[in-house]
Amino acid sequence: MAHREPLDEQEPTIGKLVVDAFSDFGTLMRSFIELAKSELRVSVRAGGMAVVLFLLAGFISLLAIIMVSIAIAFFIHMADLDLAWCFLIVFGGYLLLAALLGFIGYRKVRKVRAPERTMAQASDTPKALMHKG
Repeated sequence: MAHREPLDEQEPTIGKLVVDAFSDFGTLMRSFIELAKSELRVSVRAGGMAVVLFLLAGFISLLAIIMVSIAIAFFIHMADLDLAWCFLIVFGGYLLLAALLGFIGYRKVRKVRAPERTMAQASDTPKALMHKG
């Protein structure tokens, strides 16, 4: 028979060590989660402010486009053309620009293809996992 030393009351058991390790791990994970939440709050505030500033910049740009359009119409009016025709010319210019951008966008969209290799690989993955051999 092997000789065993009596357990000292101050030495923790393996079960106690495991319980303590899980408890410490849980505390660590909760700390990580709280840290992530606090960092996300700061990021969301900064991101929200950035979105508002971008929207304001877009709105001011829209107002600038309107002002430039009026100025272009008045510059054309300096050539002794009726003011209504000048505004129609600016309007027609914008329609031509919109048509050109739409056509370019349409051509770009036609070049979009499905990710065929990725889909083939994804369909082959379950087959490879099921194959025993």
